[in-house]
Amino acid sequence: MAEPKSSSKDWYKALEWLVAIALAVFIAVGIRTFLFVPYQVHGASMEPTLKGDELLIVNKLVYHLDEPDYGEIVVFHTSEERDFIKRVIGLPGDHIEIRNGKVYRNDKLLVEPYIYEQMNPNTEEDIIVPLSQIYVMGDNRNNSKDSRRIGPIPIDKVVGRADLVVWPLDRIHLLALWK
Repeated sequence: MAEPKSSSKDWYKALEWLVAIALAVFIAVGIRTFLFVPYQVHGASMEPTLKGDELLIVNKLVYHLDEPDYGEIVVFHTSEERDFIKRVIGLPGDHIEIRNGKVYRNDKLLVEPYIYEQMNPNTEEDIIVPLSQIYVMGDNRNNSKDSRRIGPIPIDKVVGRADLVVWPLDRIHLLALWK
């Protein structure tokens, strides 16, 4: 006696679903690995730009095509085995000087409308950013563990650029680039 045709159709439909699910997983893993990754913000170092509880989308592809630029908010790996999020203040070869609570890049005072409050006037720094590294600072300068404490960040430790806040829902927005 011949098998009913419906069983081969059922098997074919199951195979179609399996292929569709496998393809969806493959695409999702590819997007997360090479293009975009979610990142949870912890702490107050980027206030007022980020409140410390947001979920961001980080663009991982951008720095495979170009270098970080002034004002971009980047996520990077640290020796503390956790990622940090900070704003790019200096690029390779820049002279960064902090005096009287103000930041100067290549002898020009930075206009920083994004900072939380005036930096402690006793904060001082004078550094030339090494090649293949960037100088980063949190927007909440008096409550940020950044290049002033951990030094410049190797560009190859940068995960990507934070582009979009997706959570909480009432704060969904693109992150502005201050240049």
